[in-house]
Amino acid sequence: MNTNLASATELVNAMKNELTQLVTTGKVEIVLCPPFVYLWRVDELTRGTGIGVGAQNMFSEPKGAYTGEVAPTMLVDVAQYVIIGHSERRQYFHETDHIVNQKLHAALAHNLKPILCVGEELETYENGETDVWVRGQIHAAVKDLTADQVRGLVIAYEPIWAIGTGKAATGAGANTVIGVSIRGALADLYGEAVAANVRVQYGGSVTAKNIDEFIVQSEIDGALVGGASLKADEFVAICRAGLKKSA
Repeated sequence: MNTNLASATELVNAMKNELTQLVTTGKVEIVLCPPFVYLWRVDELTRGTGIGVGAQNMFSEPKGAYTGEVAPTMLVDVAQYVIIGHSERRQYFHETDHIVNQKLHAALAHNLKPILCVGEELETYENGETDVWVRGQIHAAVKDLTADQVRGLVIAYEPIWAIGTGKAATGAGANTVIGVSIRGALADLYGEAVAANVRVQYGGSVTAKNIDEFIVQSEIDGALVGGASLKADEFVAICRAGLKKSA
């Protein structure tokens, strides 16, 4: 919940040219996820650049008497992606695994590409229960999805204890959770081939200074960037690091 119309416009304009150059290499994909009220403006500013646009959330119903909610049918005009199950949605708005699953089905039914977020709290991490927790989130989220639908997901591992705290997970630690817990759960359900081809990102206090630690890991395909995306130079540097993944 950052920016106003002027600052959102300024932020996109400050990094649009460099991000477009990165996208045109064919080696990096970049998606900007502004607040709902500025989606139309960011879509307008990035149209024709190859930069994707995503929403930060959505409701699971296509229309109806749900005052204040935003339907997938409203998003398709201005976005290609949508973040589902972000930790803040789970924590502050009490979104359950069942709600996340409903939203995934709705997004896919309307040709929106979901960015599914999973991750554990500090207590779970300290108790050594990360694997069980994350596997459980994956199993619940993808319930009744087909293998083809799962192949189209982007999954972001965002340990809650590392979000906005300045305390990022280690590259090796995040790599293990993604490889063992996330891809492991997907392999149990859909087979190794599907698990290997799902794009999985790391999110949690990602900065230009630490992105290299994550991007070089074998199981990490990219980053879901939070606070650092509000600084044009910082976000461009993080995106530029993506080129190292394809090198």
